[in-house]
Amino acid sequence: MTHRIVRNIERPDRDIVETLGRQGVATVHEAQGRTGLMKPYMRPIYPTARVAGTAVTVSSQPGDNLMIHAAVEVCQPGDVLVVTTTSESTDGMFGELLGVSCQAHGIPGLFIDAGIRDTAELTEMGFPVWAKAISAQGTVKNTAGSVNIPVVCAGAVVHPGDVVIGDADGVVVVAREHAAAVAKAAEIRLAKEAQTRERLRNGELGLDFYGLRPKLKALGVEYE
Repeated sequence: MTHRIVRNIERPDRDIVETLGRQGVATVHEAQGRTGLMKPYMRPIYPTARVAGTAVTVSSQPGDNLMIHAAVEVCQPGDVLVVTTTSESTDGMFGELLGVSCQAHGIPGLFIDAGIRDTAELTEMGFPVWAKAISAQGTVKNTAGSVNIPVVCAGAVVHPGDVVIGDADGVVVVAREHAAAVAKAAEIRLAKEAQTRERLRNGELGLDFYGLRPKLKALGVEYE
């Protein structure tokens, strides 16, 4: 098997990435047809964690973080690391020192389908991480992998340069080539939700607003 590090990738406009980040995971997921979510076991290490960035992908061997170190070199400010392993792992492959290195190179966050360690220190640093597990199990730096190849992270396909958004609701991936269209669709959705919110705040029932009474009747639901 050939292992490689791809240095140059295409990225969407930074303004689009920032817009998607403000819109949030739930809205973006709905706006792109309820696709792109990572599995719900990917949780942030602190509740207020929030980030959006362009993916630099990492394929590593379980329990080996050599390729994470290699990936930091090819990142540009605003890139986020998306790390997978070639088979299931919960080993603590990322910790405080790698977090310090990421911050020094303008990497605002990490998504890893494996374990992390030093969560207290990473939280204190304000470095947002979404991970499968927390484990003090250490790792080695011995085995080749690849950087900036298509990967599957927590059930979601991620290509280099895709937009990855994380917040308290989870993680969603937006394909680079669709980022602008999804951001526009999400803005429309947010405007519509604002109108809905106002009507519900004024006391209108969801049954009437969403036209659900005929559905109840069609389903045979009877009032007593």
